[in-house]
Amino acid sequence: MSDVNEVAARIEKDSAFLKDIFSEVENVIVGQRALIHGMLIGLLADGHVLIEGVPGLAKSLAVQSLAQSLGGTFRRIQFTPDLLPSDLVGTQVYDPKTGEWSVREGPLFGNFLLADEINRAPAKVQSALLEAMQERQVTLAGETRALPAPFLVLATQNPIEQEGTYPLPEAQVDRFMLKVVVGYPSKTEERTIVTREATTAKRPPVKVVATREQLFTARRTLNDVYVDEKVLTYIVDLVFATRLTKSDEQTELKPLILYGVSPRGTVALTQAARAQAFLEGRAYVTPHDIKAVAMDVLRHRVITTYEAEAEGITSEHVIQSVLDTTPVP
Repeated sequence: MSDVNEVAARIEKDSAFLKDIFSEVENVIVGQRALIHGMLIGLLADGHVLIEGVPGLAKSLAVQSLAQSLGGTFRRIQFTPDLLPSDLVGTQVYDPKTGEWSVREGPLFGNFLLADEINRAPAKVQSALLEAMQERQVTLAGETRALPAPFLVLATQNPIEQEGTYPLPEAQVDRFMLKVVVGYPSKTEERTIVTREATTAKRPPVKVVATREQLFTARRTLNDVYVDEKVLTYIVDLVFATRLTKSDEQTELKPLILYGVSPRGTVALTQAARAQAFLEGRAYVTPHDIKAVAMDVLRHRVITTYEAEAEGITSEHVIQSVLDTTPVP
């Protein structure tokens, strides 16, 4: 492990560009600081982000602004029921003049992929996206092709309109490091939005304020953020509290949980907590960091029972109960 003071000095240096990105996106997006913060954690920790909110909350604009501020390649796919895997991955194209086949790469071959209304595409499309999300590669024309780095999927879905949608497979949902729920802006923020839209002919352009090399350097530094054994035990205790296996003390949660958090979720919670500490300029993880990211990391990984749904108890209620009852080191 590197010296904590030395890592702290590197964090102070390597985190400056993230503040620039935050400021640049905030110049375009009014409010939604939690969304921007969640996207930065996913960017830093190399994890995909699922964004859920009603239409009109600037979800797509926030993703596009993030990509532009980093100078990365941005691709947007509007997911529909008639979408095909080749629409994502690409296809072979025949040239009648030369009599040869060539490969035309799809929109997956970019740095930032906005999967708009991801739950409107059928299972075959989801399977193609699953390989890209997990392996950072795709199979095209019988060959395995690596995707460019960084590669980040930021997907949106509408929680209120379920007609014509396909529930995302649990295996795919688990690949998202974070699920950020976007709420309405405050009254002050809404007034600012209305004033800006009424007085400004067009939105201010997003400047490139960072490079991919800075991001890769920050990711290397992130791996040196210290996680104490007691803090790691706390993370594991939180995860095991959602599983409710044999030695189960929280019996009141037992009828509410169908499936708990997977080991992938444990890793995601640890990395997200590291990213949270990094963004706050610390070289070590505290229980506060874990609590700050726990809801976004775990809410889509806890599956509640039918009994819980009938009583209006969501996974967020379960996670909050786990956070409230698990001893903090």
